[in-house]
Amino acid sequence: MTAFTVVVVLVGLERLVELVVSKRNAAWSMARGGVESGFSHYPVMVVLHTGLLVGALVEAYVRRPDVPGALAWSMVVVVVLTQALRWWCIRTLGPQWNTRVIVVPGLAPVRRGPYALMPHPNYVAVVVEGVALPLVHAGWITALVFTVLNAVLLTVRIRVENQALASLEPARA
Repeated sequence: MTAFTVVVVLVGLERLVELVVSKRNAAWSMARGGVESGFSHYPVMVVLHTGLLVGALVEAYVRRPDVPGALAWSMVVVVVLTQALRWWCIRTLGPQWNTRVIVVPGLAPVRRGPYALMPHPNYVAVVVEGVALPLVHAGWITALVFTVLNAVLLTVRIRVENQALASLEPARA
């Protein structure tokens, strides 16, 4: 339990670092005429992601499941890989990355790094982490609930983000 709690706290601290970077980058974007889209779903996203961390801990402490070592360690590896993918996304987007949907008119969509491989790599990291983190301590209920709710949220978020990014595309004749 202690090791799992440490893992969840470390992921939570990583999220706080993301929020600091996001706030700085959002200010950078807004200073350059950035336009925010889809603000109404952002508080839901914050609650859901906080719920993942809290839910994983609550489930572990309430259910106290027997956790096979192979499951725990393999899921820790997956969680670490999702963090690596997330930070690859953050570094690739540079000051254009933030947790909101803000686009700066005149800047082209980024198509390098993980974005050369897929359109929304950060969301791949979120989806995989949403399963893997609770499963570090056999938290299948949290993994399932988060996955279902996150699928609904990402349907909205990706639609909003795609529309915002499409506004950056040059008009085609």
